Amino acid sequence: MVHQPPAGARDLLPLEVTQKRWIADRLQQVFHRWGYHQIITSTLEWLDTLMAGGAIQRSTVIQLQDAEAGTLGLRPELTASIARAFATRIAGSTSEASLSLPQRLYYNANVFRRSPIGHHGRQLEFYQSGVELLGAGGLLADSEILLLLADCLNQLGLQQWHLILGEAGLTRSLFSPFPASVQDKVRKAIAHLDRVALETLPLSPELRERALFLFDLRGRPTDVLQKVASLDLNSSERQIVDQLKSLVDLLGRSSPTPLPLILDLSLVQTFEYYTGIVFEVVSDSDTSQRVLGQGGRYDQLLGLYHPQGETYPGIGFCLNIEDLHYVLLSGSQLPRQTPASDWLVVPETPQAEAAAFAYAQKLRDSEHLVRVEMDLGQRSPADIRDYARRHRITYLAWIKADGTPMIETLS
Repeated sequence: MVHQPPAGARDLLPLEVTQKRWIADRLQQVFHRWGYHQIITSTLEWLDTLMAGGAIQRSTVIQLQDAEAGTLGLRPELTASIARAFATRIAGSTSEASLSLPQRLYYNANVFRRSPIGHHGRQLEFYQSGVELLGAGGLLADSEILLLLADCLNQLGLQQWHLILGEAGLTRSLFSPFPASVQDKVRKAIAHLDRVALETLPLSPELRERALFLFDLRGRPTDVLQKVASLDLNSSERQIVDQLKSLVDLLGRSSPTPLPLILDLSLVQTFEYYTGIVFEVVSDSDTSQRVLGQGGRYDQLLGLYHPQGETYPGIGFCLNIEDLHYVLLSGSQLPRQTPASDWLVVPETPQAEAAAFAYAQKLRDSEHLVRVEMDLGQRSPADIRDYARRHRITYLAWIKADGTPMIETLS
């Protein structure tokens, strides 16, 4: 019988691990340079915690039933878990006067999402790297997150990508005149650039005209902002438009290279907790487009978990390691081999085995990382040398019975 992993799960072989760790390590270096610190949250959460305030939909959660404790869920994303950790472990146990804000946090973790009905076998486990900036709102915090995201992509050597920027509060407001029965259909048609579907919806002439106007609210930020400013906006909508203008302007003046930015006021995210800017980073290739990451501002989420209901502003993003790996495979950045060992230590006789282990450990205790393998016997010297060359090992240490090493360098 051949045993395979469960449907939706997969194994990672050493080269894939090496390549994906290369991606995660470079992202981590960027996070460190920007002053972010790692946080690790529980893989399991109470289902009620994950769904607090409707932040996460039950249908996305892989659930585990504990007969005594209740229903648990595997986290489908990290933001809600980090918000819960911040509110209960940090804000909940520290006086506001001594709380150090903002908190700059990053993570490298796996998440789990249930496949939609009818999609059995789709991937269930995903790997992400991301950041959360907690306790800071406003223009500078939004700009920091978007510039950090761009820095991450540039440090990975990605050349073809663009950033799609939206505003969750403004989008909800612009779609509010549509009846609830068709509002979601209008939004989906616009999000998928499906003009035909939009024109066939049962809408009044006025609402059809508005829907087609919103359909075109995607493109160069200056053009989109000029169009939306022509609408009869209320004071809060106009304030959001002014904030978007300021954000686009600051990004343009702060980035060493122009950000490939598209403003899309139909953009919505999977999770419903976003309150301000939302964004996706998308790869550009000759064959397909792939969403590499996403994020946004969530200024009410932390209050759902705080013991006294106090809330703090927050914004963050996640990058999808699998999608980054797929895009980078066509370039030259990723390592093409697993790291080679530096040494192969060979006991020449059974009496030399203990001395060989001791010598190998001496090499491993070096100040710098040294990869040392032990030969496990039953091979001729010729086979040992052949193995070492095929595995790109640099040095052979032949250990005699008295512990004396004879070093051989392989070309």
